[in-house]
Amino acid sequence: MNPISFAAGIVPGAGPVETIRAAAEGGFDMTGLWIEPEQWTNALLREARAALADTGLPLLDVEVIWIKPGDDLSAHKACIDIGAELGACNVLCVSSDPDMSATAARLAALCEHAEGPGMHVALEFGIFTEVKNLTIALDVLSTVAHPLSALLIDPIHVDRSGSAIDAIAQVPRELLPYAQFCDALSERPDPADFNAIITDAIDLREQCGEGGLPLGALYHALPAGIPLSIELRSKALRDTYPALGERAKAVATATRGWLQAR
Repeated sequence: MNPISFAAGIVPGAGPVETIRAAAEGGFDMTGLWIEPEQWTNALLREARAALADTGLPLLDVEVIWIKPGDDLSAHKACIDIGAELGACNVLCVSSDPDMSATAARLAALCEHAEGPGMHVALEFGIFTEVKNLTIALDVLSTVAHPLSALLIDPIHVDRSGSAIDAIAQVPRELLPYAQFCDALSERPDPADFNAIITDAIDLREQCGEGGLPLGALYHALPAGIPLSIELRSKALRDTYPALGERAKAVATATRGWLQAR
């Protein structure tokens, strides 16, 4: 069965140590972390490293690098550096730059920066960004053509962008070091309503098997056995399980139950 990782979005607002502890209490195999480089002190880095060591959890990914028009790469590189210090395997990247050539150039520069730790820079597509669908994302990655560039699949963004699951099955294995996973409502937000799109993504996701997405087909289109980062941002889940560890347990139990039925 695929190893499952605790996405930081399950516990928005939690610090890195809290996130790691919740992942361990929930019984996850791995964890992710949200990185705000300007808030990371040497003390916080030591505490996070100690928490990872104490729990024995590998760090699957750190997030998020958000490419914007005209930005420099210093904060983005700092995110990679912090992830490298903690042993992260991947860094999540999105882009709101409508110039795809500029996005590709920045992504290539970030991949070069990640060569030391050997960290994949995973580009996520979605209608909330300028890399709106699978086709655009693959075009960008083809331009980058760096061995550390990667593609990040998220079921809700696959569905909302109208990207074809059959096309995902044709993506080269080396571009998919991991994927995100969740379920969601079958009803899609108005693509012209940005606030509705964001609410859908951060508040309305559902446990695997409880929504209306074609998760089984998507799961079988992904490379067998890759780690799945459970990106379950859900207001209902937050309200039902205010305790972070209990929330993590509920997500891990539901996810493993769904995976075992595959």
